[in-house]
Amino acid sequence: MEEIGATVVAVYMRYLHDVLKQANMCSMVGFIDPATVSANSGTIAERSRLVAARLQKTDGEQIFMMPYNPGRHWVLLIVRAKRETVYFLDPLPGNRVVDEEAKNIVNSAIKIYNSHIARAGRKSVIWKTLSGTPKQPSNVECGYYVMRFMRDIIMDPSLAFEKKYAKGNQEAPYPQEAIDEVRNEWAEFVCQIIEHLIFMYNVQILSIIYNVKIC
Repeated sequence: MEEIGATVVAVYMRYLHDVLKQANMCSMVGFIDPATVSANSGTIAERSRLVAARLQKTDGEQIFMMPYNPGRHWVLLIVRAKRETVYFLDPLPGNRVVDEEAKNIVNSAIKIYNSHIARAGRKSVIWKTLSGTPKQPSNVECGYYVMRFMRDIIMDPSLAFEKKYAKGNQEAPYPQEAIDEVRNEWAEFVCQIIEHLIFMYNVQILSIIYNVKIC
């Protein structure tokens, strides 16, 4: 239960992509790599273009999950480009506000997206804070909570996360079992990747040996 970085979060997002694929939901949910958009990963303009590029690879109905770290804390942004709406989920208790840099990145990305689809768009993007998320009990669980948020959202085919996390719905911390479920899924997925890499390495070695013998 130590602090985790963007790579750990991104690997779990890759696992969730497989879950979506099995449920035939890939056209409904996409992901934005947190390492490319979080603080200190480039200028606001560069990060906005990266987000816009992801938004453009959809018909507009797809939602995009964007874990964001403004500095030693993870939050989750859910971008709905066609509706010009962004949802803000923060595992810390209290009346939290969206990081201004994150807001500028996504606002600019949606403007670029609107230009791409030749839509004038509204004057300003709608930002909604979903304050009914479970709240972390101390200072180190934010990354695990954001991963669990994403998991819980895609496990509901209706994607009714706005109602699920409305103010006052569930602000108690997750039980440790819920966090451990995410950690175990992450570990099992990484083990599968390692096993696959070892298998491919062994195949490559056998191929080299086989070719040498033929010569």
